[in-house]
Amino acid sequence: MQPAFYVTLSSQVALDKRLTTIAENVANAATIGYRATGVSFDTVLSKASPTPTAYATAGADFISRAPGALSKTDNPLDLAVVGDAWFAIQTPQGVAYTRDGRFKMLETGDVQTLLGHPVLDAGNAPIVLDPTAGAPMIFRDGMIQQGDRQFGAVGLFQIDGAATLRRGENSSVVPSIPATPIVNFTLNGVAQGHLENANISPVSELTKLILAHRSFDNAAAAYDMLDASQRAAVRTLGGA
Repeated sequence: MQPAFYVTLSSQVALDKRLTTIAENVANAATIGYRATGVSFDTVLSKASPTPTAYATAGADFISRAPGALSKTDNPLDLAVVGDAWFAIQTPQGVAYTRDGRFKMLETGDVQTLLGHPVLDAGNAPIVLDPTAGAPMIFRDGMIQQGDRQFGAVGLFQIDGAATLRRGENSSVVPSIPATPIVNFTLNGVAQGHLENANISPVSELTKLILAHRSFDNAAAAYDMLDASQRAAVRTLGGA
């Protein structure tokens, strides 16, 4: 097969992956705290033929860390992260980190996510409040106060920029490098009574979807044209 066939086929594989990630992003555009999936593409240079040929790779997924817009809810147990930080939650698979701050307090005082995962403090211990003391006040540094009593602090954690992320439950991520507690709240903090929306622009994603569809169709057309050209050459040369 001619290298041109492989080039167009590799581009179709890459574009198919891009279409899948865009569709996933659009489906989660309204999911609180969701982080968009992106795809990084590279070229692979082949020297198998006399003329070096560049092929598109299928692409590698990555989870965007860009912040989403905040929405005011006035619910005292709705929390949003300000800055580059994450809440820690305890899942059956271990500790995970999320920007989804829709928390609830059980009758026992345990603070959990909507899916029932315990919310952790800076020492990775579950947060337990007084269920009879009313709504808590939560300050920028995560400190929790009910009446005149303090009940520790909501943990905020920094994930190393070099860490790779994989998805977990509750719009969470699990980093390849352990996250570290934040102690300086100048740039990072907690906003009580707010939630962070997904860091996805539906209009932008739909625009990307249209462009990717067009590119895929162009690649398919190029492949068909090359195939027709090769068939015509075989018939002509065969007849001769």
